[in-house]
Amino acid sequence: MTDVSIAACLGEDFLAQAWHRAYRHVPGALDVAGMMTWDDLNQILAGHRLEPPRMRLSRDGETLQLGGYTAPVATRRHTVWHRLHPAELHARLLEGASLALDSVDELHPPLARLAEAIERDLRTRVQANLYASWTSTEGFGVHWDDHDTIVVQLDGAKRWRIYGTTRPFPLYRDIEDPGEAPAEPVAELVLHPGDVLYVPRGVWHAVSADQGMRSLHVTCGLQTHTPTDLMTWVCEQLLAHEDWRRDLPLLASPDVQADAMDGMRKRLAELLDDPTLLARYRAAMDGQDVGRMMPSLPYIDAIPADGSLRVRLTTARAVLETGPEAVTLSAAGTTWEFAPEVEAMLRRLVDGSAVDLATLADTAGLALEDVAGLVQELVAGQAATVGSLL
Repeated sequence: MTDVSIAACLGEDFLAQAWHRAYRHVPGALDVAGMMTWDDLNQILAGHRLEPPRMRLSRDGETLQLGGYTAPVATRRHTVWHRLHPAELHARLLEGASLALDSVDELHPPLARLAEAIERDLRTRVQANLYASWTSTEGFGVHWDDHDTIVVQLDGAKRWRIYGTTRPFPLYRDIEDPGEAPAEPVAELVLHPGDVLYVPRGVWHAVSADQGMRSLHVTCGLQTHTPTDLMTWVCEQLLAHEDWRRDLPLLASPDVQADAMDGMRKRLAELLDDPTLLARYRAAMDGQDVGRMMPSLPYIDAIPADGSLRVRLTTARAVLETGPEAVTLSAAGTTWEFAPEVEAMLRRLVDGSAVDLATLADTAGLALEDVAGLVQELVAGQAATVGSLL
């Protein structure tokens, strides 16, 4: 998935015409062979203790009781966990329940690569949730999400009813309720394997497997970035100035309070007048993104100079900036400065590739030991992972 552009799959005009604005359905946009199968899902459910709400069943907009498809297990150390009961799970699904599995990108590498491809394109955090349904019963009813979503149909077919919005750009924490959903849908779509659907936040929708076949799809939720988020970051930058750290003159005379407000207003205006402010904010958010961290066992002390050992970054949003005297890499909340000759090597990693140490050494024209040391810095900063089979 590292070489797939989700934005391109959604159309060359997606960012200009649909992004944050309108739903878009593109049939057959992706080759989903091997991306996620029913066998993969069975293995995940069997091999992990997926306590709710990580894994849950829903029907008609209501979450089913855990006891309806699991059995409690008490360990000898007096902890209790819930073992999935396959026969009861099958029964609930036959009765119309839908299965939801949150953050499946943390459990299944192909879907992690899908999420990272979206992150690399759209520069925001992505969480992938998996949904499986067998009947025409709606698992979640008519609802809206507080984030944009990109849906990929993996198997079978599912009907989507799109109803439009009642409050533009609603938030999870908002000051006004969006009210009731529109009575009639503005569009009805049936998704088949490989279809991609983009739905902006706040758009009411309902989903059902009413095509006489099972359905498996993944929904990639995109983290929002609003002006309030920008202002939170701006306020952090303002802490560099004394007049934004001092106590407010709450008990002072009106003229003193007015002077204080005027000073704050001028300082804030200086920042907001900066034409590079949004670009700086985006770079800061990209550099802070922790990605999907992965240990580098068994290499807990140092990375060996083994040319076959493979390396990849743990975040798809690393920021690489080049200057006349140094190359700066910001990733997973840490910033490094390297000599200019390693730019080509770092570029291979920032592009999302998993590359062996020997290739990196050849790219940079450095000794294998030097590259291993550089990679060790990235691993220590949680920005990279190494392994034989990455």
